[in-house]
Order: sequence, then C-alpha cells, then structure tokens
Amino acid sequence: MTGNDRRVRRTRRALRDALVGLIVERGYEKVTVQDVLDRADIGRSTFYAHYRDKDALFEACFDDLRAELERELAATVEGPSHDDPTRPVGVVFEHAYANQRVYQALCGRSGATSGTRMLHRLILDSLRDHLTPVGLKLPVDMVAEYHAGALVAVLIWWVRQGFPQPPGEIAQMCQKMITPGVMATF
Repeated sequence: MTGNDRRVRRTRRALRDALVGLIVERGYEKVTVQDVLDRADIGRSTFYAHYRDKDALFEACFDDLRAELERELAATVEGPSHDDPTRPVGVVFEHAYANQRVYQALCGRSGATSGTRMLHRLILDSLRDHLTPVGLKLPVDMVAEYHAGALVAVLIWWVRQGFPQPPGEIAQMCQKMITPGVMATF
C-alpha cells in the first residue's frame, strides 16, 4: 500500500468518526458538513474529494457494519441454527451491542432515519431468506415484514434506553414475543 492509500483511509475514518460522534450528540438533522469538518479537522475541498454530501458520508459510515451484519445473518440461514427461526434476533442484538456507538447514530433520537430504514431493509431481507425455505402458511414477505418491523422497533427502544439489558437477555425477551407468531405461521 502506498502512503496515499493510508492517508485516504485515515481521512475517511476521521470524517466517519466525526459524523458518528456528532449524530450521537445532536441528531443527524442538526449536524452540518461544517460541523463534521471542524470536528475532523479536515478541509472542505478534501471532504468533497471523498463524498458528495453529508448523506453520502452517512451511508459510507455503515458500509463495513452492514457487510458484517449481513455475513452474521447469512450464517443463521446456512449454519447449524438454520432450523431456529428466531436466531436472527439474537444476532441483531449481539451486533448492536458490539457496535453501540454506531447503533446510537443509526437509531437516532427521534422518528425514522435513513439509518433505521437501512437497518429495517437489512433485517427484512435476512428474515425473508431465513423463512423462505421453511414453508409457511402465510406469505413469506408479509411475515418477514411484520417481524422486521417489530424487531427494529424493539432494537431502537433498546438503543435509545442505553442498552439496559445484555444482548442475550433482550434477544430472549424478543424471542418470547416473536416465537408464538412465527410458530403460528407454519
């Protein structure tokens, strides 16, 4: 790798860290590009050499996180727990707990954010993949949408409350609520 590649990675990391920190402190809507530049100590032209706007930076903040969660959720479809339709729930809470600061930025302080919409889509797609081969009495898309919505709502609540329960405990509570509905669809 050249020094330039390291400099690019360092610049992008500084911008992403600055944005995540500011979102956690103020909320996404109140953060400006200038705020990010000031926090990261990066010039405006450098910012625009890497990102078209704040939204593009926000999406880039979660590329690695999204890929990691997708791999972990995919493993629930293919791995030894593929017969457990509630296993993705545990994976999501464990992932959020391991990445608390980023999830605090993702889940925002109020209303639906692009972060929560991205998270919903990711969980929905994983649940659909997880439920498709098991043979449901109801449409898979409807069942996945229902459970993804409930899971994202509980996840947002948990994050905004400051992760009051360990991930295994909150996942068990969720699974107790989810399991009867999942089992009724078979």
